[in-house]
Amino acid sequence: MATSFAPTFSPAPPRAPSAKGLPTARLAAFSTLAAPVAAAQVPITNFLPAFYAKEFGISLAALGAIFLAERLWGAFADPFDGALSDRTRSRFGRRRPWIAGGAAIYGLSTAALFFPPAGVSPLYLGVALFAFYLGWAMIQIPYFAWSGEISHDYHERTRIQTFITVSTSVALLLVMLLPALIDQVRPGDDRLRMAGMGAVILATLVPAAWFTLRAFADAPVTTTAPRQKGPGLVATLRVILREKLLLRVILSDMAVTFGQGVRGALFIFVVTFYMGLPKLGAALMLAQFIFGIAAGPIWMTIAKRFGKHHTAIAGELIQVVINFALLLLAPGSIGLLIALTLAQGLAQGSGNLMLRAMVADIADHHRLETGEDRTALFYSAFSISLKAGMALAVGVALPLVGAAGFDPAAAQNTPAALQALLLVFAIGPALAHLVSAALLRGFDLDEAAHAEVRRELDRRAAHA
Repeated sequence: MATSFAPTFSPAPPRAPSAKGLPTARLAAFSTLAAPVAAAQVPITNFLPAFYAKEFGISLAALGAIFLAERLWGAFADPFDGALSDRTRSRFGRRRPWIAGGAAIYGLSTAALFFPPAGVSPLYLGVALFAFYLGWAMIQIPYFAWSGEISHDYHERTRIQTFITVSTSVALLLVMLLPALIDQVRPGDDRLRMAGMGAVILATLVPAAWFTLRAFADAPVTTTAPRQKGPGLVATLRVILREKLLLRVILSDMAVTFGQGVRGALFIFVVTFYMGLPKLGAALMLAQFIFGIAAGPIWMTIAKRFGKHHTAIAGELIQVVINFALLLLAPGSIGLLIALTLAQGLAQGSGNLMLRAMVADIADHHRLETGEDRTALFYSAFSISLKAGMALAVGVALPLVGAAGFDPAAAQNTPAALQALLLVFAIGPALAHLVSAALLRGFDLDEAAHAEVRRELDRRAAHA
């Protein structure tokens, strides 16, 4: 395949791995792009609403509306990114052009969000968020599709997603380290905190994109059905809605994301106002992500023994227990808060990791039945679940605690408002993770079923 990237090592083609799997060095290089892409997600969810509310006086209702509108729009628009990436034919491949273009938009919009000028309006925030999530989708959707194409092996796909998950956790660790240090030296300096996180994201974006684009060859087109002119709205949505296995994964991921979003949006508020520990917020999130780094290989090992969907169910049920246990928190109870935060770190990535590894298997099953390679389209469904889940989380949680009387700009909140804050923080995620586990029950595309799919696909490819 012709390419102008001039890699220092020749790209490795997609293949079934050897007994040792894909080369670790290449896989590590490929996973680096997950770092800057993921690094902005938690700051935007956990810190940005509080920052723009306190610094610029944007109301919680307005913030909820902005996040809800942008992410619901993205939930409808992002599948077109996936469909267009699947259909892209260029000398650089299907995935590379989208990732490169998205990285430029992502970098510019990240600078706008994390280094805002004085006197920011809701319109400024809305436009910057729109550009940010456009760039994010242009990177994330082709990137995850590519990750599902560099190996056809059931367990190797889990290993690939584990590398990406660990890279994500390391990025979150780095992006949270500066705020934790800043809080100890200059507590309450929200603008400096945001600038520190933004600097980490921008400093890692260019080298990470460079390493990823060099790591593996862009996957060849495997579609055997006649090529169509382009994706239409109805046709694109119909493909997603007809794939029942994919729908279950989308809805499960949406529930996971909703739970994580509610927890993320309210975490700083709970630690600062309910617990009365403003200096510990960033440090606790930092500790959570450190444990998240260790959790990836642990869940990968469990999945090799029990399969992806069984492991995902177990992780979600553990999340239910952890979040309900948050109801036992009392102001000042540091020990219990630390224990539950660390437990959350060990459990939080299980569902995300397994669900993303399962989508490539579903795409194989779909290609066997239809002859169409829709890997990027199917991964774009995660954009639907992620954006819709986060939009609902922020759009529901912030207005709900605001209606209960909680105000982060107030000198003092009432005990009833603080109790409502804790209830939403604990019960919302617990119920969401319970729904996620229920949706995965009886998922039948396991290792044995996928092996049959791959054998038939390989037989057809050899015949062709």
